[in-house]
Amino acid sequence: MSWISFTIETDAAHAEILSDALLELGALSADIHDAAAGTEQEQPLFGEPGELPEKIWPRAEITALFNADADVSTVMQVAAQAAKLISLPYRLAEVPEQDWVRLSQAQFTPIQISSRLWIVPSWHQIPDPAAVSLILDPGLAFGTGSHPTTQLCLAWLDENLRGGEDVLDYGCGSGILAIAALKLGAGHVVGIDIDPQAVVASRDNALRNQLDQMKAEFYTARSAPQAALATSAWADVVVANILANPLIVLAPLLMSMTRKDGRIALSGILRDQAEEVACIYRQWFEMRIAGEQEGWVLLTGTRK
Repeated sequence: MSWISFTIETDAAHAEILSDALLELGALSADIHDAAAGTEQEQPLFGEPGELPEKIWPRAEITALFNADADVSTVMQVAAQAAKLISLPYRLAEVPEQDWVRLSQAQFTPIQISSRLWIVPSWHQIPDPAAVSLILDPGLAFGTGSHPTTQLCLAWLDENLRGGEDVLDYGCGSGILAIAALKLGAGHVVGIDIDPQAVVASRDNALRNQLDQMKAEFYTARSAPQAALATSAWADVVVANILANPLIVLAPLLMSMTRKDGRIALSGILRDQAEEVACIYRQWFEMRIAGEQEGWVLLTGTRK
């Protein structure tokens, strides 16, 4: 089986209308992206979950995937009418059947975090047998190691864990930070997430990394035992790689689980959000920016 893709260049005023029209006309998928992607004019756009984006790129592209027998001229004509445009210049390309599993795997290669820490997909050979390798495949939960915020947290754990700590990974996603902490010497880790699928993924990844299940526990926020969410502080280290708004809301809870002189590491925070988040946490922690990568920052602090 093969497919065809239409790529249309448009502007912010028409992008969503055209995307919706293409989907109504039978597109299997339609995505809007920056027409300048990969050039010096590329404009990254960020937003929080549940919030509409503030803008779309002034020069946007829409790529829509159709079955090979789609009536191209009719689709373009009706889509143009929906957007009240006279015509729609477009590029047409054939998308042949491929080994999609192999193609997807080729996009994920080992990632070196530090001289002794690697993230390795299960289908790759371990690059450095002497290093600490996190065996992790891309899945439904966030945290493959490719995102700057994950790398910032991993590098911090590598540099700051001393051995034997009780670690809380709040918003654990794939479990990558909790798993890394245990492999880097932590004594016990607890991962908590609101998404049950993330908890399943974390437990699977812990097994794939041959971790002691008694030392690596993962729960949803609703199913976590009272001891894990106790108001009496128990964690030597708390890591939370989420986003700025949830981190602000969670501040009292994360504080309550951090021991005196315990450390906290927060990411998922854009550079211009850092001061707002840090200001909230300074009620209980000595906070500072400990790292920055591609516009994302890592905030760390010590409980007063």
